[in-house]
Formats: sequence, structure tokens, C-alpha cells
Amino acid sequence: MTIPGFTSTGSKRPVALYGRDDAMPSQMVRAEGCRVWDVDGREYIDTIMALGAVALGYGHPSVTSAAVDAARAGAVGPLAPKLEREVADKLAAVLPGVSWVRFLKTGAEAVAAAVRIARAATDRERIITCGYHGWLDWCQTGAGIPSAVQALRREIRFNDVADLEGAVLEDGPIACIVVEPVVDEAPTAEWLAALRETSTRAGAYLVFDEIKTAFRIARGGVAEQMDVVPDLVAVGKALGNGYPIAAVGGGEHLRASVETTWISSTLATEFVGLAAASAVLDVFEAEAVVNALAESGAGLFACLTNLARKYGDIVTGVRGVPQMCYLTFATEELSGAVSVAAAERGLLFKRNAYNFVALPHSREVIDRIGTILEDALGAVSQC
Repeated sequence: MTIPGFTSTGSKRPVALYGRDDAMPSQMVRAEGCRVWDVDGREYIDTIMALGAVALGYGHPSVTSAAVDAARAGAVGPLAPKLEREVADKLAAVLPGVSWVRFLKTGAEAVAAAVRIARAATDRERIITCGYHGWLDWCQTGAGIPSAVQALRREIRFNDVADLEGAVLEDGPIACIVVEPVVDEAPTAEWLAALRETSTRAGAYLVFDEIKTAFRIARGGVAEQMDVVPDLVAVGKALGNGYPIAAVGGGEHLRASVETTWISSTLATEFVGLAAASAVLDVFEAEAVVNALAESGAGLFACLTNLARKYGDIVTGVRGVPQMCYLTFATEELSGAVSVAAAERGLLFKRNAYNFVALPHSREVIDRIGTILEDALGAVSQC
């Protein structure tokens, strides 16, 4: 096979989706709205939504039109595009505490840039993290990651104030605390207050990794929803609605530090991603997207909760928040069996974190998802 591991995106491997290598569907040729077509032409309702990268639906007309126009305009060039400043201004208007923005292509890059900026501003190396922040060295362990790099990071438990405060006390001077504001459940007000107060008291910077939550929980993410202002924020995924773009932003007190360290990428300012993001921001401004996602998410979450009660021998619970949620299963084997059974019935449903709602997930679609999942769970329970 010319692609080791089947595909370049780890979470799209059959073994990740279904718990086995031989399960179908494994390759797709088209997506539209909240539906996907595989290589055999079979249609599926999708709740994986490109791992959360699509909130307006696949092939949204406004976003597609903007991207096509940008491609026709040459896609990239030797000078800074006018569009870059325009999109930065739009982002700064909706992200709490943000007065400047730098663009990148992936969420992993954006969070790494935030950490780099915090380290430059504090002249400290140690960091505290909570959640998943990508595949780069600074936040990973295992093969190929230098032990010296791993030793600079300490992972803490989500919504655990004592663990947070203990880590700051024990680890000495830290550069930043980096958190995903949703990890399997909503953050408590106490947790968010402790993050803000503890980082300030430690002379460190608070970084919100809102790659999944921005433009889904609220336009400005959990920071907007819960009225807490981080020092730095990373956004991506739904910002481009399927086109590669991410951003790091912060307040005036960190502007100088952005320029004292090197953050640059050849394609950070290509036109297509910027044009897509601009169109996405316009749609969120003009339409009640956040409300629609909350409503459809509430429907999906209620459906999953009912199924968990009915099939307690298979399902152990429901995790996440309405806009991004999933079932937990008694065993890995059962989670794979349910995802396979769902796919056989025309539904792509992630067996672990997360399933995402998008604008095309109408009440009728959510009802259909519930019917398929119940049928799949019933089939697995009889095996």
C-alpha cells in the first residue's frame, strides 16, 4: 500500500472508525449537506462531519462560491493578500479578547503557535495542558518524541481544580496553561474561573484551544458562551467549513511577542482558505447558525440519552455537549460492532469522541439518525 496506515488522517482509518481493518465503507467520492457517498455509490447520513471541520454542511453554496472565485484569482501570490486583513478584522470582532490574528493551515499549528508565543513572552519553557492539541512534538508522547520535549509538559484532568492548582505549585514557573474548554463534558464555572485566576497568579498565559468549539458552541466559542477571556486562542475546523485554515489570536499585551518569535508558513495566506473563512463568518453573521446547531444538537443528545437507557447492556453513557457528543460503550468490540451496523444501515456514526451536528441536520434527519442507531443497537444486542 502506498499510504502507510491506509490514510494520512489517522481518525479516518477503518480501524479507528470501526475497530477493524476490513469494515466498509472506507473510501468516499462525494459529500453534500450532511450526506456522503462511498466508492460504490452508496449514500450515508453523516454525523462525523469531517471530524468537526464542517458546521454549515458539505459544499455550502456561499463557501464554495467564495473558494472557487479565490482559486480563479490565482489562489496564492508573492504579496500579503488584502483578504488576509479583512478576515483578521472579522475574527477579531467575534473572538473575546482578540485584537490581532495570525493565520495558519491546521489546528495543530495554531495551538503550537500559541504555545510558542507564550514561551517567548515569559521566557519560560514548562507548560500545563488539558485535552488533545494535535500531533506535534510539544504535546505528544511516544516514539519519535524527544524525552526532553516530553518533560516540559504536564497533563492535568479536566474540570479538576485541585489537579490544576497542584500542577502549578509543583511544576514551578510555567509559560502557559493550554486547555480544550470542552473535554467529554461542559466546563464548570468553577473550573474556568480557576484557570483564569491560577494562570494570572502564576504569571503564565491562559490558552484556549477552541479548534472544535469555536463557530459551533458560539461564534467566539466557549470563551464567549461562558464569558471568560483567555490570553491566547486557537481556532480552526469549522472556521473554513472544510477548507484548510486556522488562526491564533490574542490581546495587545502579547502583540510584541508574536514578532519576537518565528511563526510563518508559505501557504498560510493562500486565498482559498481565507475566502472560505470570510464566507463562513458572513453566514454566521447573517443567519442564526449557532441557535440551529444548539437545537439540532439538543435533539441528537436527547436521542442518544434515550438509547443509552434502553440499551444499557451495550451503552454505558453519553458524553460531550449537544453540538458535539458521542456514546460510550461497554467494550471496544461493541463500539465497533455498532458503528459497522450503523454504516450498513446508511449512517456514519463515530464510535468515540465526537459526533457533530451541522446546519443540514434537520429535525427529520435527527429522527432518522435515531431510528438507524436503534436498529443497529438492537441488531448488536441480539448477537
